[in-house]
Amino acid sequence: MAAASSSLARRAVSWRRLLLSRAFAAAAAPAPAKRVLLPVANGTEPIEAAATADVLNRAGVRITVATVASAPAGDEGLLVEAAYGVKLVADGRVADLEDEAFDLIALPGGMPGSANLRDCKVLEKMVKKHAEEGGLYGAICAAPAVALAHWGMLKGLKATCYPSFMDKFPSDVIPANSRVVVDRNAVTSQGPGTSVEFALALVEQLYGKDKMEEVAGPLYVSPQDRAEYATEELNPVKWKCSGTPQVLVPVANGSEEMEALNLIDILRRAGANVIVASVEDNLQIVTRRHKFNLVADMMLDEAAKLEFDLIVMPGGLLGAEKFASTEKLVDLLKKQAESNKPYGAICASPAHVLEPHGLLKGKKATAFPPMAHLLTDQSHCENRVVIDGNLITSRAPGTATEFAVAIVDKLFGREKALSIAKELIFM
Repeated sequence: MAAASSSLARRAVSWRRLLLSRAFAAAAAPAPAKRVLLPVANGTEPIEAAATADVLNRAGVRITVATVASAPAGDEGLLVEAAYGVKLVADGRVADLEDEAFDLIALPGGMPGSANLRDCKVLEKMVKKHAEEGGLYGAICAAPAVALAHWGMLKGLKATCYPSFMDKFPSDVIPANSRVVVDRNAVTSQGPGTSVEFALALVEQLYGKDKMEEVAGPLYVSPQDRAEYATEELNPVKWKCSGTPQVLVPVANGSEEMEALNLIDILRRAGANVIVASVEDNLQIVTRRHKFNLVADMMLDEAAKLEFDLIVMPGGLLGAEKFASTEKLVDLLKKQAESNKPYGAICASPAHVLEPHGLLKGKKATAFPPMAHLLTDQSHCENRVVIDGNLITSRAPGTATEFAVAIVDKLFGREKALSIAKELIFM
């Protein structure tokens, strides 16, 4: 009898231990990633799409970029011709996701991108059902007025949008001239220059303020009350171009999408002829954060036959390391520097490409702060954008717009740069 009691006691202890171990395991297991739908269309604003995807991905969400187009299966059917000649390949189609649940649906802007989103009946149905169930939804630039308000999703709410679309809001929307507006489950914002703030507001709504601040820190975001874009210029020289500026933007697997797309979008807005060249074996490259699928204009071998007024590299550690090991690109950069023609880099690329190849010798530069110690001369690393003669460098995704606008200033003049900055709602 005593032996039986002892056996039962041992079994009870074993069961308690098993239950406790399972409880601890459940508590330690990470919560499933929140799901976000980012619908895109021909004419979508690429900076807004990239910034939203990049920042949310940093917060740990599982993001799906889906085209509203209905087309044949395969990568060709997923190709999106975004604004300013940017080509993206979506992860899937909105039509195939109708029955799936998301924690957030966020619409980028751009025209006719916003109108193409508005006209997608499946997307309209998804957003309405999502909102009825208390889900978080957002839109930026033209999309709040053109899509959300058109669908009746902003009735009785405060909202903002791109300034020239504010008069498109119906009378049942309360317009607010703010960079980002959060009202109940709706988050709206104004344009490309507010896209990082928009994305951070979405992170805060999904995860809370602490998580938002954790994500914002490594971005080195611009202050919101800026009246100017911040540059430090030494040894000023005029960047000369014979006609339309010819700009090479190399890209690689692992390039930082916000940095690449700010360069491409903003320089094309200003009127430069921007060639996006892949240093990989394919035109399609996979960027750093979201694994955004970006399609280059040509391979680097083809681009190397052309003459460029400026060669400028985005960051992203893996992309920068690929640049550094691409002999043809390094040769182009060295030729550019030896010819006293402009060249530049942002984030990881000053430290991992320019510095090891002697392209910062005798120059002041900046870089991604955790990598700044790799620069021989660190005297100007605290600046957001540094121009030293024919060299321009910058720090991080949060300085990418300033970087691109500063390049516009050098290529086209200050008046054009200020005009572009205001058009972006950066200033």
